[in-house]
Amino acid sequence: MQRIDASALDLKEKVVSINRVTKVVKGGRNFRFSCLVVVGDENGHVGVGTGKAMEIPEAIRKGIEDAKKKLIKVSMVNTSIPHEIIGEFGAGRVLLMPAKEGTGVIAGGPVRAVLELAGVRDIRTKSLGSKNARNMVNATMLGLSQLTTVEEVAKLRGKSVEEILG
Repeated sequence: MQRIDASALDLKEKVVSINRVTKVVKGGRNFRFSCLVVVGDENGHVGVGTGKAMEIPEAIRKGIEDAKKKLIKVSMVNTSIPHEIIGEFGAGRVLLMPAKEGTGVIAGGPVRAVLELAGVRDIRTKSLGSKNARNMVNATMLGLSQLTTVEEVAKLRGKSVEEILG
């Protein structure tokens, strides 16, 4: 899979979750912050990253840098996705279903952030497994990365779109 150049895109970022992490050591407790960040151009490109640091702004900055390295291209048909798919990551399972124009984004918190920054306007989703934000976001990303349009399949098989649709 080819890398997408983040500097060429107009990316927006959204912090999905901030978590305080504690490490107990001999001298007491060390506190750090862990952030889950989604970046996207609202036009078919989206990425997810995590950052961890002593202060929240630094953790967010690291998360944004990580997300820019993990950008993917989302296959879309008009304002929705081409077909139904289940994305799985760990115990997190997210069902992504295409919807008619005007439906809007019907999704829960972490999944909604990914879909809005990916540029999907009409979609229905259902979280089937874990409620953990990281697992849900990663499951959504895996589902979106596995989407293919009829044109892409036709090109891979060396056939026309009409031959595939029958």
